[in-house]
Amino acid sequence: MQAPDFWQSGKRGVLAAFLSPLGWIYGLVTKTRLAITTASASPVPVICIGNLVSGGTGKTPVALDLARRLQAKGRNVHFLSRGYGGKEEGPLLVELENHGFSHVGDEPLLLATQAPTWISRKRRAGCMAAAAAGADIIIMDDGFQNPHLKKDLSIIVIDGCYGFGNQKLIPAGPLRETIADGLARAQAVVIIGEDRTGSTDLVSSFGHSPIGACLIPKPVPGNIKGKPVVAFTGIGRPEKFFETVSGLGCIVQKKIPFADHHPYSEADIRKLRNTAKKGNARLLSTEKDAKRLPVPFLSEVTIVSIALEWDNKDSIETLLDKINNV
Repeated sequence: MQAPDFWQSGKRGVLAAFLSPLGWIYGLVTKTRLAITTASASPVPVICIGNLVSGGTGKTPVALDLARRLQAKGRNVHFLSRGYGGKEEGPLLVELENHGFSHVGDEPLLLATQAPTWISRKRRAGCMAAAAAGADIIIMDDGFQNPHLKKDLSIIVIDGCYGFGNQKLIPAGPLRETIADGLARAQAVVIIGEDRTGSTDLVSSFGHSPIGACLIPKPVPGNIKGKPVVAFTGIGRPEKFFETVSGLGCIVQKKIPFADHHPYSEADIRKLRNTAKKGNARLLSTEKDAKRLPVPFLSEVTIVSIALEWDNKDSIETLLDKINNV
């Protein structure tokens, strides 16, 4: 689903107020589940890349970047994911040649290009499988609110443009738990992109010094500057991709958002193909969407890849050195 408009920062309308009691119940259930569940210890260190809001914040790019840094330090990194959108329950090692997004989800397919990746609905079982296969450190993409596995390092990722939305709990807002409770369990906070919602000051008030980062588009194949394009995506915050495309110097004829993890149908492909043909435009999308598109159709789509750049690399390296010595 796409996040409702009233979830955004500064929007506390009638519907958000009406749904607030349900949000209090949601928060109480989450808090109780975390309090009464005894987390199982892992045989190897576990880094959790999580967030406090529903939807995309940039967790996967952070997970990929940290994996590369730990691999450079000689660590055998494995990823662990729930496999959202896939039908497999796991524990299962993702095989790029044999598994598609309908089996394991789109994000694990991205992660598996960097390091061995396991999907498991039961995180502890996935952790044990990864350790048995030789992992000496595990990076969880999401799972911060999952109470069943002990984390050695939890990093909260915040989209600077979105922040904590209207700061209300689901369904009144995007929060999975209260800001205070979530930040109390985290050891580090990363803010991606320009902070347009005051997240830096809010996070700092809870004793954290957030680490800044930004997503930079890699060179796009072919010359699209000044050329007409149709941008489409099914990610948590489609406006982030559309903003990136607008900065590439191309002429954006149309922006087509789909729901996060949207499985593209034949009807979707026809619509996209026809829309581009009418304007003699090129189709642009993301790496994550590419994992859900039919392979033959990929030849008609230019994929815009992104790289994570840290404002202060020393800060993230210092953080990793602590876990690297565990």
